[in-house]
Amino acid sequence: MGVADLLVIGAGPAGTAAAVTAAASGRHVVLVDAATFPRDKTCGDGLTTEALRRLDALGVPLPALDASGPVTEVVVTTPSGRRITMRLPSGERARVMTRLDLDAALVEHARDTGADVRTGRRLVGLRAGADGVEATLDDGATLRAPFVVAADGNYSTARRLLAPDDPPATGDWYAFRQYFSGVDDTRLWVLFERDLLPGYAWVFPLPGGRANVGFGMLRGPGVTGKVMARRWRDLLARPALRDVLGPVAAPQATHRAWPIPSRLDLDRLTIGRVLFAGDAAGVVDPMTGEGIAQALETGALAAAAALVGGDPDAVAGCYRRAIGAGLARDLRFAAALQRVLAHPRGAELALRIVDTNDWTRRNFVRWMFEDYPRAVLLTPGRWRRGMLTPAGAYDS
Repeated sequence: MGVADLLVIGAGPAGTAAAVTAAASGRHVVLVDAATFPRDKTCGDGLTTEALRRLDALGVPLPALDASGPVTEVVVTTPSGRRITMRLPSGERARVMTRLDLDAALVEHARDTGADVRTGRRLVGLRAGADGVEATLDDGATLRAPFVVAADGNYSTARRLLAPDDPPATGDWYAFRQYFSGVDDTRLWVLFERDLLPGYAWVFPLPGGRANVGFGMLRGPGVTGKVMARRWRDLLARPALRDVLGPVAAPQATHRAWPIPSRLDLDRLTIGRVLFAGDAAGVVDPMTGEGIAQALETGALAAAAALVGGDPDAVAGCYRRAIGAGLARDLRFAAALQRVLAHPRGAELALRIVDTNDWTRRNFVRWMFEDYPRAVLLTPGRWRRGMLTPAGAYDS
């Protein structure tokens, strides 16, 4: 039986952040994932400023990788078709990188940092004892650790094994994504179409004239996979999107759909000695669908709490307080704004205010890309000098 200081299930952003955090502190950490890398992960592929800062703090050098492309200009269209163009400040504020490339880079970095990375190994058993957790993998191996970070996605296997009577995870949003080639426009586009609100369509530029093109919308009565597929075909035929893609853009492979969990419940962050992070914790921003920065944050916080060790209730309380102090308030604020964007008039008015002058445009795009926390102005405990003018990521 293998013994580790920390076991991490899932090697996406949350899991690798947990593994790197533990390994960098000199602990023996085992990172397990059912997939082999590189592997595709359906996602919008956008990296906000907060995500880039957290990757920078983990030592992941994205600017040195040709697979990612920096974003310097953003165009937002309102429900009436009005276009708002905004430039991001200097420094690394946003990038686009496929999850195929990003997650492979993260797994390699975790391995380089000292984590024992085991890919192509599926979790089939999880049993919590008085002094630790025992995991069984599909190759027959057993692993034991005082605590586990479960970062295994919306359909968390760890949660199903520990709480088989819980209702199945369905996600709060549906999203579609397809890659296109031959896209000349290197700006990042967000299109607020009336029938998608509070969701939106996007065109996120990738290197080499490629783009991640997709849309997301709330789940609800009658919103099935077939309905979403019809909406996707209709959306691709609309002049607003065709104009952005250009005359020679062509789809690559087929579209893919996925559910997005965006309902954080602090009471569901832990089950005994298992701490949930990333999509398994439901920490996706309910307004934008962004989840990479939140995954990196929760993964690192879960590892930090687990490595303190001791009583499971104390570790769970430490983790919940860390999430509740900042991220939980930001997500609640984003959920309130989602309700404003759900109505065409509300979305139109809000975006017209954004387009008032250069100052409003500049600060909105920084806020949109998480240059500072969503609800920082409403949480005085986080106020500090320079909080609204921080440097970008990867600054020398």
